[in-house]
Amino acid sequence: MTEEQKKKLEQKLWDIANELRGRMDADEFRDYILGFIFYKYLSERLHIYVDRELLKSEGLTFTSLDDADAVHRGILAAVEEACIERLGYFLKPCELFSAVAARGTEPGSFILADLGETLNSIQKSTMGNESEEDFVNLFEDLDLNSSKLGRSTEARNTLIAKVLGHLDAIDFQLGTSNSDILGDAYEYLIGKFASGAGKKAGEFYTPQQVSTVLAKIVTSGKARLRSVYDPTCGSGSLLLRVAREVGEKNVADFFGQELNRTTYNLARMNMILHGVHYSKFDIQQEDTLEHPQHMGRTFEAIVANPPFSAKWSANKIFESDDRFAEYGRLAPGSKADFAFVQHMLHHLDEDGTMAVVLPHGVLFRGGAEGAIREFLIRRNWLDAVIGLPANIFYGTGIPTCILVLKKCKETEDVLLVDASTCFEKGKNQNSLGEDDVARIVDAYRTRAEEDRFSHRATLSEITENEFNLNIPRYVDTFEAELPVDLEEVTRRIERINVNMQEIDESLRAFCAELGLEAPV
Repeated sequence: MTEEQKKKLEQKLWDIANELRGRMDADEFRDYILGFIFYKYLSERLHIYVDRELLKSEGLTFTSLDDADAVHRGILAAVEEACIERLGYFLKPCELFSAVAARGTEPGSFILADLGETLNSIQKSTMGNESEEDFVNLFEDLDLNSSKLGRSTEARNTLIAKVLGHLDAIDFQLGTSNSDILGDAYEYLIGKFASGAGKKAGEFYTPQQVSTVLAKIVTSGKARLRSVYDPTCGSGSLLLRVAREVGEKNVADFFGQELNRTTYNLARMNMILHGVHYSKFDIQQEDTLEHPQHMGRTFEAIVANPPFSAKWSANKIFESDDRFAEYGRLAPGSKADFAFVQHMLHHLDEDGTMAVVLPHGVLFRGGAEGAIREFLIRRNWLDAVIGLPANIFYGTGIPTCILVLKKCKETEDVLLVDASTCFEKGKNQNSLGEDDVARIVDAYRTRAEEDRFSHRATLSEITENEFNLNIPRYVDTFEAELPVDLEEVTRRIERINVNMQEIDESLRAFCAELGLEAPV
């Protein structure tokens, strides 16, 4: 698919999504369109698998199987068992997306009940199987009886049938090898919804260019990863971006945790839709700091974009928690930024790398945060600090930074990069360009010092600055003004004065011809 075709597809999907808008907020009609696309994906993936790998040698097709035929029932039972084992779920031929969409085009047809039963059937097919946890309640946000879809049952049915029909007409080319058209389209839609979701956007999406920087940093020098973890995983896009850097098949396992229930469902859908097998990911729904779900595990790569300066309990009970105990201080209850850092470091492998996006305040705030920052520096865990441009995140314009940490560093210094000017100006939001991403990542990987951009700060330098990591203290961004040639300025003024005299004389002559009084 060409870039032009891809853009046309993305625009078509966005147009279909907007048919659902009605009286809904962006995050509401987002859940419907992404849920329907996910259902289409599950349906087509199963259909292709059954036809190509299970029934081809039998000279049969999945849609030709008739549940009323005794022989076919036996075949369907075997097919279901194989699908559950391989894909984790099962759909009957009559439950396929194309079948339901086709029924919706028939005059007088009512499909809402069928659709609801089919979505429930997908979940029921996983019960008692290894994939159950990854599919449970995946479609709970698709309320087909919501009045926001239409005032009457008929209106809701008409709208849903129309949307399914539009989606059914799109070929996502799932049968094409090495094609991730649907995955790319899904990411596009998530990004579009984020751009219109205001402050809520930060709950589920990290701008793609920032995700790329984080992913390239934690995969530097690695062709394979044992595991990748995101403790505030949102839609799962950061985890998938890491996989894209080394290849999904080269990441053994994905782990994540997300507080928001709807976003948690979106993350699981996103993983499955991108071809991550249900046995390879473990996404949990809970408060990461208060109720961590992956204690006892460590990970080779960790990435995160936690909610900036979020509140947390900072309960004294956490002073004896393994994640925080050795620091002697807890992050303040009003700002959980360093609590997330401590949590992530606790889960980091000895040979692992973590990269986390945080507000600039973590670089210089005092009190408990200052003590934690000093501890990290003295233990030589802090590898790099990258200052990002302002206004590149959805829902906030505050300046941010990336902290990179390792438990086994090869150097004794801290790399500081001032990338605050590395952006492309947008109408409402700035963004990192491809060259900006490449420059930032190259600076991290080479650790080369560059005037007004990067500097390797020693422990003694940082100590002199009282462990304040405000980047301008280390990277001189001052640009001296060009020297002024006073003699040339004087000559220019003299030439201007001569010209003004000539103009005044011409003006007086014109006024005399017209019989007017010349201006003084």
